[in-house]
Amino acid sequence: MDTLEHYRELTRNIILKYAQYKPSHGEIEPGVIIDLERDRYELMHVGWDKQRRVHGSVIHIDIIAGKIWIQHDGTNVSIAEELVELGVPPEDIILGFHPHNVRQYTDFGVA
Repeated sequence: MDTLEHYRELTRNIILKYAQYKPSHGEIEPGVIIDLERDRYELMHVGWDKQRRVHGSVIHIDIIAGKIWIQHDGTNVSIAEELVELGVPPEDIILGFHPHNVRQYTDFGVA
């Protein structure tokens, strides 16, 4: 399997794994969005918590130019660290939620 396909499979698996966890409160459902044409992967939470509407991204990952861009990580673990544990080189993981000038100070790629 080539690197791009491997990254796609890892990303899909992470999104689907976290989609199994439903919030313990409210009427909130996980929603998986996988756009294979544009290599965009997202896990959303959608529903109601009492009178409060819940609609937001939990995880958003894009694959851009052969690198895994974590655009949003709303988990209580590090998706980037999980990817490293799965064998992805840190330089192939971009923390897109950090400004470009800050990425150089992380243990991951800059772009």
